Amino acid sequence: MTYTPPLWPVSVKGVALDAQHRVLLLKNEREEWELPGGRLEIGNSDGAVPTDDSPESAVEREIHEETGWVVKAGPLIDGGVWIFEPIPGRKVLIVTYGCTVLTPDQPPVVSHEHKQLGMFTAEEVPTLNMPEGYKRAVATWYRRDAVGLDDYERM
Repeated sequence: MTYTPPLWPVSVKGVALDAQHRVLLLKNEREEWELPGGRLEIGNSDGAVPTDDSPESAVEREIHEETGWVVKAGPLIDGGVWIFEPIPGRKVLIVTYGCTVLTPDQPPVVSHEHKQLGMFTAEEVPTLNMPEGYKRAVATWYRRDAVGLDDYERM
């Protein structure tokens, strides 16, 4: 009998703040707010769907596709790698990056993949219908924003 290891889907997510320091969140079909992002593309043989070069490039691509924003994926967020069970029996590894928005004054737009787009302050996030792992990642990125990147990197 051949052993088949379990496969874990991986979803790369990004915490991105606009010019007013509000975090961009998207509402999904479960009526939960979530960070923008998605799965890494493995591509296809004819090249119509290119392969992502890295998790960072995947989160940059996903945020652009879902919101129109151009971002640069930065560091992994401390505590932003976690296991999520969106529906019973289906687990996903979430990998969260802090992102720098390169187009912060451009209003984001919601794609067909989500029901709604929202911009929220640090104080509003804890009250949202949103998985705790996302809330932790957002809070960590806000703390980093408040102390400055150099201080965050020394932690």
